[in-house]
Amino acid sequence: MATGISTRIQNASSYETLKGTFGYKNKLQAPKLVKVVIATGTGKIKDKKKIELIQDRLAKLTGQKSAPRGAKKSIATFKVRQGDIIGYQITLRGARMFDFLDKLVHIALPRSRDFRGISPKVIDAMGNMSIGLKEHTIFPETSDENLSDVFGLAITIVSTAKDKKEAEAFYRHIGVPLQEK
Repeated sequence: MATGISTRIQNASSYETLKGTFGYKNKLQAPKLVKVVIATGTGKIKDKKKIELIQDRLAKLTGQKSAPRGAKKSIATFKVRQGDIIGYQITLRGARMFDFLDKLVHIALPRSRDFRGISPKVIDAMGNMSIGLKEHTIFPETSDENLSDVFGLAITIVSTAKDKKEAEAFYRHIGVPLQEK
C-alpha cells in the first residue's frame, strides 16, 4: 500500500509535522508506535473445536500464533479456577504491527457498520489507544465464514506519546480515523 501507515511513518517523520506544536528539539522526542496487542476472551469454553477456531482466526488476522492467557484468581461464582485459560493474546511489533494497522485502518474499520471514525476518548492519559470490536468478521480474511462463531476483539495500540493531546495529534498524523471534536 502506497499510503499505508508504515509508509507515512517512514517517509514523513512525525518529528517534522509535530515539532511546531509540541516544541521538540530532537527527533527522538517525537512519538513512535511501540506495539499492538490483540486480545480476545473465550470465557469458560470447553469446546476444543471452538477454541481451535478462535486460535486459527486470530492467526489468520495477524500472521502470528496466539498465546493463551490464564485467570489471575479463582472466582467461584463463575466456576473459574486460577490458571484456567480464559482468553488469547497476540503482541505485534515491527513490520507485522504496521501491516496489521494498515489492514485495520484502511480495510476493516471502514467495513464495520455505521463507522464514523474512532472517538478520541479511547486514548488514555499515557498515549495508548484501546479499541473494542464486536465482530472479527470485518477483517477480509474471515468474511466468508459462517456467522455462528463470531467473537469480539480488543485492540490496544501503544505509543511513546507523553500525554493524551500529543497522542491524538500523532494518531491523526499517521492516518488513524479519529472523529472531530
